[in-house]
Amino acid sequence: MSFSAEVKKELSQHIDGRRHCRLAELAAILSHEGKLLTQGKKTILSMESENPLVQKKYFTLLDKTTNISEYGAHLDEQDAKDVLTMVKMYKEREDGVSIRMDVVDGLLLQQTCCRRAFIRGAFLAAGSISDPNKNYHFEIVCKTSPQALQLQEIMKGFAVDAKIVERKRHYVVYLKEGAQIVDMLNVMGAHVALMDLENVRILKEMRNSVNRKVNCETANITKTVSAAVRQVEDIQWIEQTRGLGSLPDSLREIAEVRLEHPDMPLKDLGQLLDPPLGKSGVNHRLRRISEIADRHRG
Repeated sequence: MSFSAEVKKELSQHIDGRRHCRLAELAAILSHEGKLLTQGKKTILSMESENPLVQKKYFTLLDKTTNISEYGAHLDEQDAKDVLTMVKMYKEREDGVSIRMDVVDGLLLQQTCCRRAFIRGAFLAAGSISDPNKNYHFEIVCKTSPQALQLQEIMKGFAVDAKIVERKRHYVVYLKEGAQIVDMLNVMGAHVALMDLENVRILKEMRNSVNRKVNCETANITKTVSAAVRQVEDIQWIEQTRGLGSLPDSLREIAEVRLEHPDMPLKDLGQLLDPPLGKSGVNHRLRRISEIADRHRG
């Protein structure tokens, strides 16, 4: 089972005890997967999702929030009217009936707990999340721009920087940062998935930290070895062309020690001198030798 499927399975089993939260979640599912169809002269409400987890959650919410005794993927005209009125998608006005299936009435989303339930329903119906071992990506696909903007605004209310991108005539609300996806899993109530994701993030951060340190140490070793090779080459050039005796005593001494110990760190080289010399002093003398070699070469 994919990580996204595991998250949805956990969310499908989360049944809120408060009716107003169940209504908010039901509204979210209907806004993404509900569709009005015409059969003859009647209008029915159809649940379009083929995901059994979404269907199960939809039927459970219907069972706990309505008095409908029999229901399936399609609700007849009267039951459809009752359900849509309950989630404030169906409104009778003086100029006729208004039905809006994408944007949810703000009256259902006044409380923080209801906004959490709404995001949970939207993700269950139209969301996905990538395998955190590969990358971090959380998204919910929306039918219209207003629907995406409403969802984005609700998600931003939980301090996550949700973005919107248009994709194949749909609008996708998404997150790309691991920490924000963790926050969103917490908002929706997917606490098991949250812990799994956090474990992956910790392992990734540890691995990245180790890699950074290894890369840094490798770079330092490479730099030190390259410097030692150049020093030995300069000293050998002077020895072969001018002789080490042409150098001042202090430089000749460190040149001879470097030739005897080409791989030794500067600090240890300094301890072989008489009197001993610190790392910076050794580096200074070797740099002077290199300057002399460069000057006489060219």
